[in-house]
Amino acid sequence: MKLLVTRRMTERATASIAARFEATFRDSGALDAAAAGAALREYDAILPTLGDDFGADAFAGGDLRCRVLANFGAGFNHIDVVAARAAGVAVTNTPDVVTDATADIALTLILMTMRRAGEGERVLRAGEWGGWTPTQFLGAHVTGATVGIVGMGRIGKAIARRCHLGFGMRVVFHNRSAVSALDIPARQMPGLHETLAACDVAVIAVPGGAGTRHMIGREELAALGPEGFLVNIARGDVVDEAALIAALQSGAIAGAGLDVYEREPHVPKALIAAPNATLLPHLGTATEEVRTDMALRALDNLIAVDEGRQPPDLVT
Repeated sequence: MKLLVTRRMTERATASIAARFEATFRDSGALDAAAAGAALREYDAILPTLGDDFGADAFAGGDLRCRVLANFGAGFNHIDVVAARAAGVAVTNTPDVVTDATADIALTLILMTMRRAGEGERVLRAGEWGGWTPTQFLGAHVTGATVGIVGMGRIGKAIARRCHLGFGMRVVFHNRSAVSALDIPARQMPGLHETLAACDVAVIAVPGGAGTRHMIGREELAALGPEGFLVNIARGDVVDEAALIAALQSGAIAGAGLDVYEREPHVPKALIAAPNATLLPHLGTATEEVRTDMALRALDNLIAVDEGRQPPDLVT
């Protein structure tokens, strides 16, 4: 199969992909809808990732050559799966391999935000630190706090496990369906607002897409309250960014830790200026090992399609 890989991969992943397919590797920004549509007509298979616009417009007009979009990443809200299916294009993703690294980033943001580490580093680097005093940068105690997990899937469970076993945190959570057989103590709450009201820090770990867009807005932030913290490692548009900025500026919540943004790579100036916001540049899976494993997982799906088998990570 003639394969397009839309972004540069690690050296090990590049070598493995090139050894198996006639592959073209792009080394530039995301595909817009027009470029995505053109790629669907030129290539037998595409390995896309976050930001590549495979919305409905990319599939319009028919006459597609592509048989599979082997997405690099667990999230696939940049792909219109219904339109792909109607066009006869299979869509796969890379679950499991992203779980631990993403959960680690969630803990990084919990600690940085609740302990005001990001704010402290900015002050120190600016040469504004005047030395230790008993009342400087007083944050919130992480050990023994209550974490609220919004979305108790693979990543949500991994975050909950780290919080409870590592920091003795109490765990409450919200999930669309009932969750059982957890290996740590955790309480499923009646609803989202109840979860937010019960926790000291809420971690958003739901899938992206139309069903979760702006799931966290003004009312939800009000439920979290002026002593509560928000951490988002899911998709940026799960949180209403304008409502979040207003909540940070007014003190409606204590702070936020973000690895994702509503219109990446754009980050509003008001969010950058907020001293009670810890901001990371989408580092969730950013280790050489994990990014290589993601590419190899996508490669497994491509090989399955090429050999006439059902890919193991077919998105349904």
